[in-house]
Amino acid sequence: MNLYLIIFTAGTYKVEQVYEKHKDLFVELEKHFTLHLVNYTDSESIPSHEYKMAFIASGGVENAVVRFFSILPYPITLLTDGLNNSLAAALEISAWIQSRDMKVKIIHGSVPNMVNQVLLHHQAFAAKRSLKKKRIGVIGTPASWLVASHVDYLLAGQRWGVTYTDISIETVEKAFHEITEDEIGPEASLFANRAKGIQEATPEELLRAMRLYKAIRRVCQEENLDALTLSCFSLIQSLKTTGCLALSLLNDEGIPAGCEGDLQSIMTLLMVKELIGKPGFMANPSFVDLARNEVLLAHCSIPTKMAEEFIIRNHFETESGIAIQGIVHPGEVTLFKCGGECLDEYYLSSGHLIENTNMVTCCRTQLKVRLDKPADYFLHNPLGNHHILIQGNYTDLIQEFMQQNRCKPRID
Repeated sequence: MNLYLIIFTAGTYKVEQVYEKHKDLFVELEKHFTLHLVNYTDSESIPSHEYKMAFIASGGVENAVVRFFSILPYPITLLTDGLNNSLAAALEISAWIQSRDMKVKIIHGSVPNMVNQVLLHHQAFAAKRSLKKKRIGVIGTPASWLVASHVDYLLAGQRWGVTYTDISIETVEKAFHEITEDEIGPEASLFANRAKGIQEATPEELLRAMRLYKAIRRVCQEENLDALTLSCFSLIQSLKTTGCLALSLLNDEGIPAGCEGDLQSIMTLLMVKELIGKPGFMANPSFVDLARNEVLLAHCSIPTKMAEEFIIRNHFETESGIAIQGIVHPGEVTLFKCGGECLDEYYLSSGHLIENTNMVTCCRTQLKVRLDKPADYFLHNPLGNHHILIQGNYTDLIQEFMQQNRCKPRID
């Protein structure tokens, strides 16, 4: 990975002297990056697509930064180790930038801390770049009850570089009827053997659900989709099966896939995949316990990779088709959602998965999470229904990513 540091230093610029004066930091950065030190007067030589950051190497550079302000990569980040009055200069520069209603971040601290911050910054930069030109398939139309989960395709494309593309439900139905028994029988058998158990579902229903998975997988290939959201309730009527199994397996394969045609949640799932490389669990907050600061998350599908073991069930609302009841190991989790019509707001909290429940009044996979942020967010100022659960604590990385992209946190 390349890291181009745009060097602002007082006096005569000599790369060898700059390197020697800040060697402790640079040596540690070179364990992760191929480091390029470029004087600010030569910054136009840096390829536009490369990862770059301003390095304040000394005091007395404030006027130089103001004069060459246009070369600073946005969002503006100033890296400084504090040597030679560099932090003092960075503070003055930061105040000048903020006085013009622009955001700026200073990376400063111990060498390990600075390196960690740069790594987080780079992960966020790389994820944003990888999102560009991703294609999100919207198969069918969003569920009628998702009245607050609309996305403006044009503004989403301008902000994130993604393309939402509408695909008729008939496209999947046609592919469904073209899938042969030979294509689904062996995989259905293997999937059943992986399960801890099978409850309400029948072998015939499992075959139909596996046929739908194969059909959607074919549409993904034909349409070059990087992610998809499925109007699954429409298919229950026409194909007499549910999309829960298909979405679980697609997420297992690294294709973010969401249900109910939720345009905001599928973008969140895609962000998680590009930023962290993991699948997420898209779920309904079903119960909130303010006294314990807990939320119960439930849905009828979960990537099997997230579960220690799983049970093949039928779909909760319709009592038909196939659903997945995942049993997930307790531990640290992150709850995240990117929302708003322009995808410019977000909710984020770390927490701890404390229990898998099995209530008859909720969807099949049920995970109780104790949050690190106040749970009354859900009752006072929520970003809609569905939220995404990720195994592990990734709040620092996601926060960096959303802040780099000028998104607003949703708080109570």
